[in-house]
Amino acid sequence: MTAVISAQSDIVSLRMSHCRAEHAARSAQYHLAVLHYRTCLEVAERREDCRAVEFFALKLAGCYDQMGLSSKAASFRALADCGADHGGGSGDASCAG
Repeated sequence: MTAVISAQSDIVSLRMSHCRAEHAARSAQYHLAVLHYRTCLEVAERREDCRAVEFFALKLAGCYDQMGLSSKAASFRALADCGADHGGGSGDASCAG
């Protein structure tokens, strides 16, 4: 029962962070968007959800591109490729490390 409540809480927190990141990115506040997308990415990595890792890594890459940090953007694109290499399935394999 506690695990179910914890999982629901994680999903709500993830959704809140995602909404904050999207709002910040739309407002061209990329430093804030990066902060929230990184939180989302960490949750996705803990859940071993390769599709979510790929999604948030690509969002981070886009923000870093907008900030003119192409090497950081490239590293997050490489992380996103990990998800594609593992079939992109939720929970198939850990993409982080």
